[in-house]
Amino acid sequence: MPIDLYYVPGSSPCRAVRLVAAAVGVELNLKLTDLMAKEHLKPEFIKMNPQHTLPTLDDNGFYLWESRAICTYLIDKYSQDDSLYPKDPKQRAIINQRLYFDLDCLYNSFADYLYPQMFGGAPADPEKLKKCYESLDTLEKFLEGRSYVAADHMTVADLALVTSVSNFTIIDFDLTPYKNTLAWLDKIKAEAPNYEGTNGEGLKAFEALKKQLMK
Repeated sequence: MPIDLYYVPGSSPCRAVRLVAAAVGVELNLKLTDLMAKEHLKPEFIKMNPQHTLPTLDDNGFYLWESRAICTYLIDKYSQDDSLYPKDPKQRAIINQRLYFDLDCLYNSFADYLYPQMFGGAPADPEKLKKCYESLDTLEKFLEGRSYVAADHMTVADLALVTSVSNFTIIDFDLTPYKNTLAWLDKIKAEAPNYEGTNGEGLKAFEALKKQLMK
């Protein structure tokens, strides 16, 4: 039976889930959710997800939200091997740390900087922009002397982080000092299955929304 994913195309957490699903060969039944029409606040949606957030997964009656939880669940249940999310406790701990770094630092700093401008018409805040640079400084150190963020091969941490890092390419942000990060970004773009059909297309949708809201 199909696995339903309630999503919006531009959301980087939604893009991360789609990247992981492509990597493990899971076909998702994409359920476009109109936030402006408050479809996520309908009783039937809140019954699935009381936090009414996206993405939300419905795997034949098993409901799950928070993109990184969804990503690791899809790998644990459907992947043919554990290369994307190794079962070795130390390897998995490093991957988890990178996922939490994305949630708490990298993605959070980007959202905290841009979303008030996009959705509230607020002016750009230099202090919030500084937090973005600090997060990218840390990622640059993670990638010192290595090709992937958490292991010697691509893992779920790369697939989650690439959606957050690619967000910076559609705003007025200079990534050129981040040589390790840019090399890694190109590598994941080339290696992640269906990158253009998932993160690439979603990023275009996000950029279009940003331009529309920030005219």
